Amino acid sequence: MKGFGGGVAFATLTAVIWGGQFVVGKSALSRVDPYPLTTIRYALAAMLLIALLAAVEGRRAFALEGHGWRLFGLGSLGFAGFNLIAYTGLEHTTPQSAALVVALAPLVTAIALWVRDGVRPPRVTAVAMAVALVGVALVISRGDPASLVDGSVGAGDLLVLIGVTSFVLYTLGAARYRDFSPLRYTTLTAALGWLTIAGATALGAVAGLVPMPSSGDVVAVSPEILYLVIPGAVIAVLTWNASIPRIGAQNTALIGNLIPVTTFVIEIARGYRPVPLELVGAALTIGALAANNLLVRRAAARAPRPVERAERREPELEAA
Repeated sequence: MKGFGGGVAFATLTAVIWGGQFVVGKSALSRVDPYPLTTIRYALAAMLLIALLAAVEGRRAFALEGHGWRLFGLGSLGFAGFNLIAYTGLEHTTPQSAALVVALAPLVTAIALWVRDGVRPPRVTAVAMAVALVGVALVISRGDPASLVDGSVGAGDLLVLIGVTSFVLYTLGAARYRDFSPLRYTTLTAALGWLTIAGATALGAVAGLVPMPSSGDVVAVSPEILYLVIPGAVIAVLTWNASIPRIGAQNTALIGNLIPVTTFVIEIARGYRPVPLELVGAALTIGALAANNLLVRRAAARAPRPVERAERREPELEAA
């Protein structure tokens, strides 16, 4: 699975798994609250990842190298922040709406870089963002954007967007750990992030804000939990991280647009019948994201490299 073809395969597998994850997660939430569900899920996922890391890279891979608190913070953002907030939002929205909001991650990344580094997104990204938001509004309102104004819909999708922002910050933080393998970075941050998940669940339970499931509830959704753990939290994260060095972050993000497509296909196969404006909205959002990816890359390819700019300036200096 090396090279470009392997990267495409990894990214496609991730998109299909994560597209199904919203449908499966929505089903599990009918019996188990998002907080205990996420606690159980990542307890199992972290144990699997720890076993894999120990087998593949050995004990030395668990050394935090003085980055313990930073990795803890990133793990809390990426795993606790995204899953606790986004799955709470999923309780109050549809799987296809949540998947479409998650697909906005590249645009959220552009805004985060603007705020953090002062790198203003290009005009095409601003246009794509506006079009994508119109598309999302059509989907989450089921073709009736006016319903967003009175607050009857949209709260769950807003929570999903906050969760996506948390995961984007986690992803940007990974740039500091390029010397870590995808397996090592994922394992350490997931294991440390689980501490925050468990702590938040315990506090919520003590305060009476988080209902704890019975053993019967957990058993009833055990197939869903297994899907969320093995394909969703272990395989998909590793294949996503493995695709980036093979085909680049932009190509990986482009293939990530298959996530909402997969969710829509699954829901339609299960009997959901979207109104025409919903499909128009989904097409607008996915098309805007894909167009932004391709146009930004084309502009970057045309831009002169630093050496080329220096060579252009030399004749000007000689003429002066």
